[in-house]
Amino acid sequence: MPTLFRLLITVLFLGGLAYAGMFALVAFVQPEPKTVNVRIPTRDLLGEPETNRPPGLPTPNLTSTPSDGAGGQ
Repeated sequence: MPTLFRLLITVLFLGGLAYAGMFALVAFVQPEPKTVNVRIPTRDLLGEPETNRPPGLPTPNLTSTPSDGAGGQ
């Protein structure tokens, strides 16, 4: 029984340390907002297909009309 109590006290102590660490982060650390810039290639914006596609891969449907492939009806 003493071993079980020692284990429980150790687990509770470690849990308390983790909780105290999280509380300290919330109380003392202030995040700084900053602007994030993400470059989007022009071909992705205009819907142009990639020219260097490996052979054997289907061409993606980049139009608003459904494709004639076998995936539909």
